Amino acid sequence: MSEPPRFDRGHTDDLMSFLAASPSPYHAVANTAERLEKAGFRQVAETDAWDGTSGGKYVLRGGAIVAWYVPEGAAPHTPFRIVGAHTDSPNLRVKPLPDSGAHGWRQVAVEIYGGPLLNSWLDRDLGLAGRLTLRDGSSRLVNVDRPLLRVPQLAIHLDRSVSAEGLKLDKQRHLQPIWGLGNDVRDGDLIAFLEETAGLAAGEVAGWDLMVHSVEPPAYLGRDKELVAGPRMDNLLSVHSGVAALTAAATSGAALPSIPVLAAFDHEENGSQSDTGADGPLLGGVLERSVFARGGSYEDKARAFAGTVCLSSDTGHAVHPNYAERHDPTHHPRVNGGPILKVNVNNRYATDGSGRAVWAAACERADVPFQSFVSNNAMPCGTTIGPITAARHGIKTVDIGVAILSMHSARELCGADDPWLLANSLVAFLEG
Repeated sequence: MSEPPRFDRGHTDDLMSFLAASPSPYHAVANTAERLEKAGFRQVAETDAWDGTSGGKYVLRGGAIVAWYVPEGAAPHTPFRIVGAHTDSPNLRVKPLPDSGAHGWRQVAVEIYGGPLLNSWLDRDLGLAGRLTLRDGSSRLVNVDRPLLRVPQLAIHLDRSVSAEGLKLDKQRHLQPIWGLGNDVRDGDLIAFLEETAGLAAGEVAGWDLMVHSVEPPAYLGRDKELVAGPRMDNLLSVHSGVAALTAAATSGAALPSIPVLAAFDHEENGSQSDTGADGPLLGGVLERSVFARGGSYEDKARAFAGTVCLSSDTGHAVHPNYAERHDPTHHPRVNGGPILKVNVNNRYATDGSGRAVWAAACERADVPFQSFVSNNAMPCGTTIGPITAARHGIKTVDIGVAILSMHSARELCGADDPWLLANSLVAFLEG
């Protein structure tokens, strides 16, 4: 038998609950806000005047949330320490005219969001979740967390070539889920069903941001349960560790030399260019207003930003036992080996040598091992919010994360110890 797990799995148990309760970015930020409130943070409205009092505060906008904790006596030029992450994951999202169907099947019209592994959505029991916008401008979260939809794969008897040539999916024709039977497909059927589900009056919904999700819950996997399988680890794993670290730093009683921040953005998977994305003004506006609320000037803001460091935390690639040749031959991150430091000299990741030193110091303080990741030179390298954050705000940024398998699948795989290790390293970073 292998050795038992080294770490208390309470953090990972809580991560699994967080993943299951957060089928959309809107649910993720609502659950994050609830955890912040329990730790004594309070929401501030962007339309209100802000005060310079100490304590924990947060701004919630759509599928994004920025939270920060001002220590007692913090000066206007006090720098920030930021954990950056994102709330969105690749999936299938409902179109403006959602009701479709053919040949006696009722279907839901969907678009492809981000870059999902399309085959992972086939023959899987799917729910539907997201945000409903009402006629009065307010919004309501909805979550049909039961088997409601399914994208059926074509039987092999009708496509013998799939064994020899591989599965080929047309994004328009082959990924529209079914959700019932009937020849009379009426506009408004899906939204009427969701209005009834959410306890709303007929015709009350004026807009929607809806997406499908696998209803299979997260689970421990493996002989010794040393692995976790679940949805949306990219990148709710980092959001969960980030809020755990921020609340721990805010309630530790430690003398904080910087202002710890959690910035969880939406729309990373399609370029971050939105009012709630990392390439938008949200983070910069919050940090600037925090400086000014404490009586600071433009000079104080410049000083604060010059001393600020951001850890862009996102999942990365663990070495795959069946495709090891796709990885750099000298960099093979392993699950449960500790978080990874991501490096790319072409700035697909924002890490440089000085950033590595910041990260290494945090891991040393937390007694957490870390690994290094670079892409195989012959393979394209992904990217994160890291380079965007560094360039937009002029702040030192370091790309880190947890190594996983099956990234962008409807169901991903990580080590059961790595989320706990990441959270501990983030606490040390925020307190450092």
